[in-house]
Amino acid sequence: MADLSILNLAPFRNGETFAQAVGNMVELAQFAEKHGYVRYWIAEHHNMPFLASSATSLLIQRVLDKTESIRVGSGGVMLPNHSPFIVAEQYGTLESLYPGRVDLGLGRAPGTDPATARAIRRHHDDFAHSFPKDIEEIQYYFSPLGSDETGESFSFGPVKLDVPKSTNVRAYPAPGLNIPLYILGSSTESAYLAARLGLPYAFASHFAPRMLLDAVAIYRREFKPSQHSDRPKVIIGVNTIVADSDEEARFLSSTCLQFFLNVVTGSRSGMQPPQADIAQHIPPHILNMADAMMSCSLIGAPETVKFQLDRLQAQVQADEIMAVSYIYDKTAQLRSYELLADVVKAP
Repeated sequence: MADLSILNLAPFRNGETFAQAVGNMVELAQFAEKHGYVRYWIAEHHNMPFLASSATSLLIQRVLDKTESIRVGSGGVMLPNHSPFIVAEQYGTLESLYPGRVDLGLGRAPGTDPATARAIRRHHDDFAHSFPKDIEEIQYYFSPLGSDETGESFSFGPVKLDVPKSTNVRAYPAPGLNIPLYILGSSTESAYLAARLGLPYAFASHFAPRMLLDAVAIYRREFKPSQHSDRPKVIIGVNTIVADSDEEARFLSSTCLQFFLNVVTGSRSGMQPPQADIAQHIPPHILNMADAMMSCSLIGAPETVKFQLDRLQAQVQADEIMAVSYIYDKTAQLRSYELLADVVKAP
């Protein structure tokens, strides 16, 4: 049985305020904790007026403070936007305050458009290419004190990182803290990197499913055991809408479709109420692009979703399903996550 977790972008429902969206995010985390979900990740996006997930580490702290046991983390920290030193300080602080509950998912993309990316780190060009080195730098900052006494290099299994000659540069309180790192990706390039570093791999199949099977196969084939993991671990993002009937689930899923239509067309709006005939009003080429983004989805009554999940797992054998649920009605969303947990637990 795969583990089950949740990814949340903290979207606004139509007409909601920022505070209401964050409140919904916290309530969902509390619900997930009660229903056996193992982790709750919060995404990072910028210059998007209807997503509350810009200051991700602050939202993670809020959820950690309002829950008791569920793991909470970043899905992910978009490293082009951040200094590895500051990331280590922030997540070292979170781990010190909430020990054993913090995950650090790391992504290569900026999580926004190019103009906003330049505004975030305006003095850096081509910074996405530094992603592997930035990960190694974060690993160094979390290494125990005394590991860098030579000031020359630090080894992470197959990786060697040149560290500053001045070895008193450490990101407190990070040294020696054991925060699990995860590589996020939507391409085969990220699969090679996660395998080389011997780290768990989370694939963004909830919006970029095209390379899922190839990326997972590469990751498992190329995986090098490390001090972090002795075997590959695969997490896949899946859109999930589970209801008491197939008809109801399909109706609720029109909110998800509208969300991806906004992505395709560049429109900006919060989550919209479901519409039964939405597909009839969309140009076919636009609808096809949105449908393609949604192709890794579980939509239907529990028995239908069980069949879909078994078919997906026959192809992927994921260690963990990370559910993403764009459902407008909050009660229906909680019901969907409850039913999904029952499906995953079923033999």
